[in-house]
Amino acid sequence: MNTYTTVVRRHHLAHEDFTAYWRDAHGPLCSRLPGLGLYVQHHFSRTHDAHLWPGHDDLPPLPHHVLDGAVEIGFASPDDQAVFQDASPLLFSDEQNVFAQTLAYDLPHGSQTLRDTDPDPTPNRAEPGDRLHVHLHARPGALADLAAGVQQDLAPALLADPGLVKLRLHLPTARDGDAEQPPAPDVDHHAAPQRRELVVAEIAFPDALTRRRALEGPAVRRALRVLAGSATHATAFAVSGVYTFVRDGRLTTAGLRGSRTAELITALAAVNQLDGRVERLFHP
Repeated sequence: MNTYTTVVRRHHLAHEDFTAYWRDAHGPLCSRLPGLGLYVQHHFSRTHDAHLWPGHDDLPPLPHHVLDGAVEIGFASPDDQAVFQDASPLLFSDEQNVFAQTLAYDLPHGSQTLRDTDPDPTPNRAEPGDRLHVHLHARPGALADLAAGVQQDLAPALLADPGLVKLRLHLPTARDGDAEQPPAPDVDHHAAPQRRELVVAEIAFPDALTRRRALEGPAVRRALRVLAGSATHATAFAVSGVYTFVRDGRLTTAGLRGSRTAELITALAAVNQLDGRVERLFHP
């Protein structure tokens, strides 16, 4: 069982400070909470626009919809989730330092990875290729039809392209517009009607040209025409970096030491920093 949470940074917070705090202060704090099985930060770029999504008259982007990232959090069992929730006030009280808005969506059946050819299962890096999170906004009451259409029409069209690096689907349940989810004080959790029912597709290609050619191909366009019956908008967000803090219930180096420190350890080939005797000094 997972959650997918969208984030918007505080309005007057510099982007560089936001990313540094999220990666190196908030991230390790979340990682240390008990019960966590998966924790991945996806950072978005507001200024990257390389023809992100093929134009479609019936599925335009949602107007004025801006995000700075998304978070995947997962648990191996309901008991683990309960343990995490008991400890989570320590985390949620920190959100007000960097986030203006956070909206959490429940994924009771987890997420579906249909393809992933990345050799690194725990990336902690700026995006080396071209990666999108595409939010498909359901028509009122049509969330189940949209989820089925994404699985049966869009996913096969994308998987047929040999250039596709990754396809991961998040199929959340409908969100209560005013739910305090996550329950972080002094952070906005109101979801506009168009953002209460959605399906998210994480799509990665080796480069922007390969992605544009694939998404503008006839198979994807046919799938989008089908989806227009159950969706009102399709909004694409460019991923600038993916940072993994917990995988399979284990802290990564980023989760243990902070994301940028882990990046330096890798860049400088500092293998001594990964020695178990060293890592035990940092374990909670």
